[in-house]
Amino acid sequence: MSESAPLYGKPRKVQIIPSVLPADFGKLGADCKKMEDAGCDRIQFDVMDGNFVPNLTFGPDTIRWCRQYTKLPFETQLMVSERCTDAMLDTFTEVSKGPNGEPGVVIVHVEACTHLHRNLTKIRAAGGSPSVALNPHTPAEMIENVLDLVDHVLVMTVNPGFGGQKYIPTMTDKVRKIRKWIVDRNLDVDIEVDGGIKATKETIGECARAGANCFIAGSGLFAFDDMSEGVKKLTAMALEGQGVAP
Repeated sequence: MSESAPLYGKPRKVQIIPSVLPADFGKLGADCKKMEDAGCDRIQFDVMDGNFVPNLTFGPDTIRWCRQYTKLPFETQLMVSERCTDAMLDTFTEVSKGPNGEPGVVIVHVEACTHLHRNLTKIRAAGGSPSVALNPHTPAEMIENVLDLVDHVLVMTVNPGFGGQKYIPTMTDKVRKIRKWIVDRNLDVDIEVDGGIKATKETIGECARAGANCFIAGSGLFAFDDMSEGVKKLTAMALEGQGVAP
């Protein structure tokens, strides 16, 4: 692995965020509580409609039911068609909120939003935390003009739809480019990465070094018998990538 440039700008807080995809959907509430007990920062719900991605998961009721099992913040990634995004954005914003109505992270895909500014503004107005995602083939420039509207940018490091895929190394440069825009404009925006993130220098370490600070870990976290140990290892590797002493 070639040596990459050090982190640009000051490090942001490392957050470990499990995806529910590898969980047992027959006891999803219990698994959400398990994620909380393991020390995770929030939980990602991957909403798929079988159109935007070749997979089908769940709707807002599942997220609403899970709220009674954990106090962790939620984030909902809408891997759905534009029609579904427009029709259900308020509903998903509502079910993503915290136990006391705190803003939940709602992530819309740039590829599914003809009017991206409008969608992001709508999330904020409905009491959510607006965030934007882009697929591996989508250039970073597609979200450059909405950075002032979001709290998070999610760089997909695999093609969305299924868990257990291998990290695409060329996404590291995309993270680095977006990080420079954020730092140079003095914006308060986190960068998330999602797909193939494991407790290795080649994935979470390089992403942290490039400027990501929020790490979606599905199979990479559920692979640990003791999930809390996975959180510790992922965090330590991310801090090492940032150049921060544990």
